[in-house]
Amino acid sequence: VQLQASGGGLVQAGESLRVSCTASGRTFGRSAEGWFRQAPGKEREFVVVVSRGGVRTDFADSVKGRFTISKDSGKNTLYLQMNSLVPEDTAVYYCAADSRASVVHSTKWWDYDSWGQGTQVTVSS
Repeated sequence: VQLQASGGGLVQAGESLRVSCTASGRTFGRSAEGWFRQAPGKEREFVVVVSRGGVRTDFADSVKGRFTISKDSGKNTLYLQMNSLVPEDTAVYYCAADSRASVVHSTKWWDYDSWGQGTQVTVSS
């Protein structure tokens, strides 16, 4: 199982950015999956997680109403659309999946065992 994240970059506050995560060796939707981020000196935190089977989606309060998650099954790719970005969104963004199917839903990064390499998102003020 390999996850490949891409699409990060440098944007100004108020702008939008979309990051992508392409999977090989697995199909999105069969396990809990989502996006996490980690800013310098801070613990990794969840941004959005989708439960196994896609029944439930949770966004962190800090991004609710600004970020959306979507999937292209044909491309086996998960997207995170980020709008109205603020400097506090600056972080390395990681896609993650629970390939062992150990949980149905979790916002805890340690419940996820498959990780993309991370993509840097920087928002300038």
